[in-house]
Formats: sequence, C-alpha cells, structure tokens
Amino acid sequence: MPNIDAMTARQIATEVAAGGLSATEVARSALDAIQAREPKVQAFVQVTQELALDAAARIDDARAAGEALPPLAGVPLVVKDNMNLKGTRTTCASRMLETYESPYTATCVQRMLAAGCIPVGKANMDEFAFGSSTDSSAFHPTNNPWNLDCVPGGSSGGSAAAVAAGMAALSLGSDTGGSIRQPAAFCGVVGMKPTYGAVSRYGVVAFGSSLDQVGPFGRSVEDVALAMDALVAGGRDPFDSTSQDVAPRFAEALDAGVAGKRVGIIPALMEAEGLTPEVRRGVERAASALEDAGATLIEVDLPHLDAAIAAYYVIGPAEAFSNLARFDGIRYGYQEPGCSTLAAQSSLSRAHGFGTEAKRRQMLGAYLLSSGVYDRYYYAAQKARTLITEDYARAFEQVDVILMPAAPRTAFKHGEISDPTQMYLSDMYTISINIAGNGGITVPVGLGEETGLPVGAQLVAPAFKDERLISFGAAVERACEPLGVPRAVSAEGGLL
Repeated sequence: MPNIDAMTARQIATEVAAGGLSATEVARSALDAIQAREPKVQAFVQVTQELALDAAARIDDARAAGEALPPLAGVPLVVKDNMNLKGTRTTCASRMLETYESPYTATCVQRMLAAGCIPVGKANMDEFAFGSSTDSSAFHPTNNPWNLDCVPGGSSGGSAAAVAAGMAALSLGSDTGGSIRQPAAFCGVVGMKPTYGAVSRYGVVAFGSSLDQVGPFGRSVEDVALAMDALVAGGRDPFDSTSQDVAPRFAEALDAGVAGKRVGIIPALMEAEGLTPEVRRGVERAASALEDAGATLIEVDLPHLDAAIAAYYVIGPAEAFSNLARFDGIRYGYQEPGCSTLAAQSSLSRAHGFGTEAKRRQMLGAYLLSSGVYDRYYYAAQKARTLITEDYARAFEQVDVILMPAAPRTAFKHGEISDPTQMYLSDMYTISINIAGNGGITVPVGLGEETGLPVGAQLVAPAFKDERLISFGAAVERACEPLGVPRAVSAEGGLL
C-alpha cells in the first residue's frame, strides 16, 4: 500500500494520471491512515469509506478506458460537516442535526468532486461554527496533531487537523471570522479564505450570511491554488445570489513572483497586547523572505481596526440568530419527546438540541435585534464595518498585499481558555478581513522556539485579487522549511 503521508495533492494527481498509483490504492491508503490516527486526533464526525472507494473506482475505470482525468483525480478530500454531501449526515457538530441526512451536495463540494477528489469523510467543527477551538463540538473535541493536548483551532479544526495529520491531502472549511486561517496557523498547514462571493455557499449551513466564505486547506500553497481553481471553475453559481464569476487562474499565479511588489506592515498589530514573541518572530521571517524575493515593505495604517471584534460580535450573532431560527424541533432536527404543544416542542427542542456556545450567540443576537437595542448597536456595527472596509481600500492604494499574524499565539491546551471573551480574542487578527470581505491566506513559517508548535503568517489582498495571495504565499513558503507530518501521528512517532 503506498504511503501518501507526505505527498501533495499535485503529486497524488500526477501519479494517478500516469498510472503510478491507482485511485483505489490512494483511497485505501488514506482510509488506513484515518483508521490508525483518528483515535488520537479525532478530526472526523463521519468516515465515508463507501463513497471514497466508489469515487476511486470511477476514476480508475475512466483511466482504463483512456479518458482524460480531471486535475485532482484521486486526491483524498475531507469536507467540513456544515457542508452537504449526499450520502452523509450534515450535523454541524450539533445534537440539533445529529441524524440529519444531506438531501443534496453543496456546490463547493460538488466542484471538488468534479475535479476528481475522493471524499473520505466529514470533519469535526465547533458547533454551528461557533468557536475557535473545536472544543464546542457536541460529539468530541479534536486534538492538534502537533500536540494532542492542544486544540487545533476552530471552527474548522477538524478540516485543518485531518490535513496536518496526513489523513487527507485537501480539505474544505468555512471562515466567518478566521475559521480557516486560525486553525491553519495552529496546525501548520496552508489555509485560504477567498474574497466574499468568490466561492458558492449554496448547500453550506449558514452562520453569518454576510461573513461566511468557503475555502481550502492544503499541505502547500500549490495545493490550495489547485483547490481554488476547482472551486471557481464552474463560474457564478445561480443558487447563491452572492456568488461572482472568478477566473480559475490561481495555479498560474504560483510563479508570478513578488519582485517590485509592495507589502504592507501594520506596526500597531505587531506590537499588540497578547501577541507572543515567537509569533512576532515568525511574521518577521515572512517579511524578510518577501524582501529577499524583491518586495518592498511599507508601513500602513488601519485606524479603525480596534472596532473589528466589537462589530463582528454584533453582526455575527445577529445573523446567527436569524439563520438558526429555522431549527425549531418541528420540521427537522432534534425533537424533544413527550411535548403536548408546538410551543413546548420548539422551546425544549432548542434548549436541549443546542450546546452552550450556540445558545449564547443566539441569545446575544436576539437581544441585539430587539427594539431599542437594534438602533444603538447594530447600526453602529454596520457603520464600523464601513469604516474598516474603507481603511483596507485606502491601504491597498499603497500596497499590493498586507502581512500580519494569523493568530496572537500558537495552539493553546484544551480547557486552557474558559472565558468566552478571551476565546473570541483568538481571532483578533482575522475578523477584520471578514468584516471587509477581503481574501486572506495563512502560510506556516516554522515552529515556535518556545512551544515547538506551528506558527502561521497571514497575507491579505484586495477584494477579488486573491491570486496575489498565491503569489506572495508561495514566496513565503519557498523560504521556509516544510513542516511535514507531525511526529506524534507519524509512523516514527509510534502511533502506527
């Protein structure tokens, strides 16, 4: 059986197309890795062995028939469990949807399957994407493959951990306030949040409809570029009114270079309270790498950035309250037994079907949208959103991309942060990009000197200029040693 641990998506697809590996061999290797490592990492809520082997068999049959294979043929893919995939449950890691069967496949997932990916499972997440640790899953926490006592980040922690642990080459996550970029930093993989509207959200369970965006995780910037090309290849999705036409040219940007380009640095962010020295040094290494590649560093200012977290935790809960109102315990989802009235059925089903953080955010949203409060807070948050968006627009008149940390620290231990406010600060460097709608990417820049855990640097680009993220991310990646598969879950680490 081939060992695909350290192989990139590009390498796997190339081997499958050339006949060096069959898609079935790759699928079985991925499933074997899941069987061996999943008890320790707990990245999945469902392993889709039958779907994976069926998809692999179709690819092998197509190759045997002499047909041209799609660009990602045979590449194992994990899908975050807020994305519908027919033949699986879509639970959002919540008791509320524990038995919900996907009635169709989300557009983003369908496009990855059309590109030849093999679906090996649904990834664990914070319940309904509410969190930064994946500890709020109703089923089990996910462990960081670099240190099993630590969190993988969230809310797409399972998606990031599965790729980091060598159980899949690609995965999909969703990012509402940093839920791709922060776990990518914690797990030492590449994670990209495209511009809002670049990737269809049809078939993805909504958290914050004006903030959510789907994006890929991969072991390399090239893999993420290939996944992005697959995600946008079908053009605008008529089933998502926010979807836009984006040309599939991400792989072309890999070798574009950064010579003569300008990189924005925000001094206030590099000196912010809570930023650890090892993360600061990691971002400085990324800045030096870009300078060495011919880019110029320019200081820029985002004067209203301090308002981003406050604005997010008004807009996000308000939209979550509206979106999650559909889970009423009557039409589908968890139903409280023994209720004699519809009112009791709905009330008790929601009380017992949702977890603590999901209830906290919905209650906050209900309050923020109530009479007398709406004008005071919601309007103010939308005004702050406009100011933050304008700040980014002015900054991008001076620079091509902005470099900043992806998270203030490396991965923390399970249970280390119990105060919700402190947990929310885990996304202090990512939230403003969702507020403004820009694209961002996290690239690993090494292991922290103090913790030995991955450090990620974040690049931000103007709206619908996401190919710049690939060009600049590739330049950073070329200057950094690959992290590989963590020893804790590799054969050398004794788990296998």
